[in-house]
Amino acid sequence: MGEPIKVTEIFGEDVFNDTVMQERLPKKVYKDLKKMIEEGKELDLATADVIAHEMKEWAIEKGATHYTHWFQPLTGVTAEKHDSFISAPLPSGKVLMSFSGKELIKGEPDASSFPSGGLRATFEARGYTAWDCTSPAFVRHDAAGATLCIPTAFCSYTGEALDQKTPLLRSMEAVNEQSLRLIRLFGNTTSGKVTPSVGPEQEYFLVDAKKFQERKDLIYTGRTLFGAMPPKGQELDDHYFGIIRQRIAGFMKDVNEELWKVGVSAKTQHNEAAPAQHELAPIYAEANVAVDHNHLVMLTLKKVAARHGMKCLLHEKPFAGVNGSGKHNNWSLITDDGKNLLDPGKTPHENIQFLLVLTCILKAVDTHADLLRESAADPGNDHRLGSNEAPPAIISVFLGEQLEDVLEQLVSTGSATHSIKSGTLDTGVRTLPDLAKDATDRNRTSPFAFTGNKFEFRMVGSRDSVAGPNVVLNTIVAEAFSEACDVLEAADDFDLALHDLIKEYATCHQRIVFNGNGYSDEWVEEAKRRGLPNLSSMVEAIPALTTDKAVAMFEKFKVFTRAELESRAEIKFESYSKAINIEARTMIDMAGKQFVPAVVKYTKSLADTVIAVREAGADAVVQFDMLKEVTELLSEMKEALERLKTVENQAITMKEGEEQARFYHFEVIPAMEALRAPVDKLEMIVDKEAWPMPSYGDLIFEV
Repeated sequence: MGEPIKVTEIFGEDVFNDTVMQERLPKKVYKDLKKMIEEGKELDLATADVIAHEMKEWAIEKGATHYTHWFQPLTGVTAEKHDSFISAPLPSGKVLMSFSGKELIKGEPDASSFPSGGLRATFEARGYTAWDCTSPAFVRHDAAGATLCIPTAFCSYTGEALDQKTPLLRSMEAVNEQSLRLIRLFGNTTSGKVTPSVGPEQEYFLVDAKKFQERKDLIYTGRTLFGAMPPKGQELDDHYFGIIRQRIAGFMKDVNEELWKVGVSAKTQHNEAAPAQHELAPIYAEANVAVDHNHLVMLTLKKVAARHGMKCLLHEKPFAGVNGSGKHNNWSLITDDGKNLLDPGKTPHENIQFLLVLTCILKAVDTHADLLRESAADPGNDHRLGSNEAPPAIISVFLGEQLEDVLEQLVSTGSATHSIKSGTLDTGVRTLPDLAKDATDRNRTSPFAFTGNKFEFRMVGSRDSVAGPNVVLNTIVAEAFSEACDVLEAADDFDLALHDLIKEYATCHQRIVFNGNGYSDEWVEEAKRRGLPNLSSMVEAIPALTTDKAVAMFEKFKVFTRAELESRAEIKFESYSKAINIEARTMIDMAGKQFVPAVVKYTKSLADTVIAVREAGADAVVQFDMLKEVTELLSEMKEALERLKTVENQAITMKEGEEQARFYHFEVIPAMEALRAPVDKLEMIVDKEAWPMPSYGDLIFEV
């Protein structure tokens, strides 16, 4: 056992954070940088040179030899290009280590190979990365040594956003401006800024690396395309919050230490519902920092898993039949002096500002339910949403008994006079203390649930950036706040206008509130009666990006232009088609090169057994029946394989875009499912020694 880790000593040690800046920067430079961060002022090159020099010296002390502008292109993962600090050699043959303000502020990666959705032609290669000083730089240690990572935005030569960060920062400015308008109406003149606070929980699976390498589907697609359920899955609920096994505990310890060093406040860790599934949750941070931190979490999980002889699976549904993985996006609005706009207080019926904020959010979610659903659209999420661990694809809001009762009062009488009180939970055991009981229960089936002083958007996929959902949340709420402020600022009688507006929003948008079982068939029918959209797949959700309603809103708040939205829709259709194309080709490869030969070989051994038994004068009925069943399933598999080849060949000849994506969804995926069915049945019959890859049991129970 080594020395115990002192979290307070290692936390943030590899971050160029506020403490480091105060220590190393001249007072005026530090002051100017803080002003830039807090007020969005421009930084002059001379000041940037000083910051860059100190950042470089600090990074070199940490062992860094290179720096990189760390950005988030529209690929779903982060990107980086490394440059060393060395400058041109001196006449003596020595080199100096340099890093200028210009190099800190701006980089020029080639933009032609990143998705642009038609915004840029291939020959138009120039792109720019711009330093995002609101998210601190950090030093990352890995096999390449130590690298100074500078969080940056990424845009094209003509100014369009080619990344996730730029629209997120724009949306944060929009919701800040409109939130300040709103709280000023209630007499708040002291708060200077309102920031979305985000806490994304991260679910993931761990499997043995050697077994992973024996599965082409995991290697190429991140999920199992074939696989029969083992005798035991998650039926007993014994893995959830169970004792963490030693191998996993060692992995989690290393993950925590690495994350703490780069300033990620990893807080909670536990076993999730499915075997081999786990979760990590951080403390909340400003939305921009939270998004960067979540990317670091995903990178760190994969890197540390490799060191422990494991593979981390971030796919939303790596195994059929057990829980998939998501990341619950906890969102609230916090002022710079610590006030939470979503805190209802002990008597929410008397908290008029909160009631306006709440009903504005109901209006935002109801008006743009399709857009919020699209923000969580992902090929892997199509397999997850609506299953036992995930919300349905229908957007609704869970408020709980207390707030739903307040809402009912507003709708029926126009005012709320009381709130359901929290109580005490009597355990019935004298030696146990009475427990303070919340005023409402929770609802795991709700995609957008109020949980005390925040909303939890539970739809987001486990490998997706949380930037997209937060861009949508910030912007739709900014729009609702803006429209409310327009009414209230023009009102002759503020109190009367406020009363009427809260009642109007509560009444008009009550249909989005649902506290019941979101998994039930009855809810699907009820949602249809209410007129709520049910976008069950990614290809059905993507068009929400380019509706006139969405374009008008995003352009009004300068978050996206129409061209940027159309490009993102195009990228998403293409990425969906490419993802399913890779899965289909992988299935064809596995079936043709592994399963068919293995089953043919097995049928030969069965046939030989039948002949041998009969020659011995014994009854071979059982062996013959097995041979017949396996042969029939082999024939079904071969027929399904040929069908998949046919539709896959049709798909790849189609023009890229919505038409091709819809063909993949409605034609190729059913053909894939038809091929999987006989293969999974065969796995349950064929001798395990003859089966060409590890089973589900091998993968999820032997970690």
